[in-house]
Amino acid sequence: MVSKKPVPFDFVLEYLEPLPYVVKPFFGCYGVYVGHKIVLILRDRKDHPEVNGVWIATSHEHHESLRKKFPSMQSVSILNDGTGETGWQMIPVIANDFESSVLELCQLIRRKDERIGKVPKKKKGKNNG
Repeated sequence: MVSKKPVPFDFVLEYLEPLPYVVKPFFGCYGVYVGHKIVLILRDRKDHPEVNGVWIATSHEHHESLRKKFPSMQSVSILNDGTGETGWQMIPVIANDFESSVLELCQLIRRKDERIGKVPKKKKGKNNG
C-alpha cells in the first residue's frame, strides 16, 4: 500500500538498514517496528509542532542513561497526563543535534539495545478479548 503522505525523516530508515523493519501509519505519524517491538515514531505534523521529531519507545528506568547519550531528549509533552515525565521520549526536530542524535539512536537499535523498544499491547477485538 502506497501512502499519500511521505514518511517524515526517512533518513532514519536508511540508518536502520540492514535491520528488517516495518513502517506503519500510527495516529497521523509513522511507527517503526523491528521484530515484535515498536522502536520509534516519526512525527512531523502541523498540529503541536513542539512534539515533532523522532519519538523513542523506552521506559522510565532507562531515561537517565539515555539522557547521558542524548542531552536534547525530552518527554513527549502531549502524552503527559499531569503525573510527570512520560515513558515515551523524543529527540525534537528543532534540536541542534537532531540528526546526529537520531543516527546514534539508530545505531543503538541496530545493536539491539534493550533500553529501546516496547511490545505493543494487543488490541481487544472479537477474537482476542
